[in-house]
Amino acid sequence: MSEKDISILILDDEPIVAKRLKPALEKKGYKVESFTRSTDAMERVRKQKFDIVITDLKMEGISGMEFLEEVKRLWPDTEIIVITGFATMETAKESFKKGVFDFLAKPFKLGEIVEIVRKAVEHKNKQQHS
Repeated sequence: MSEKDISILILDDEPIVAKRLKPALEKKGYKVESFTRSTDAMERVRKQKFDIVITDLKMEGISGMEFLEEVKRLWPDTEIIVITGFATMETAKESFKKGVFDFLAKPFKLGEIVEIVRKAVEHKNKQQHS
């Protein structure tokens, strides 16, 4: 699976996150859709499978935890990356239990998340070939 085949959904209620992240990931060749409202993202993910989902945890409406649970229920092989300003050991552990690929505390560097996405793509490729 090459970069141009990879679809990514970004969900964060802070518009600046997607504003910075989307162009950085598109520059790498990924297809990216971003949402600031969890209800809109949930509607989208129920219609289309994404290879990678990047989600915040604390949002109005549907929480990031509920969102990632639904994504995993619908699309078990979607890799999920959690980004949060409220990183605790508990939330990290709970996320990993629910099948999250990686967990990143805000503020993060753009390079860090681009690298995690690259690793998630690599992981997906290995799964497909095994």
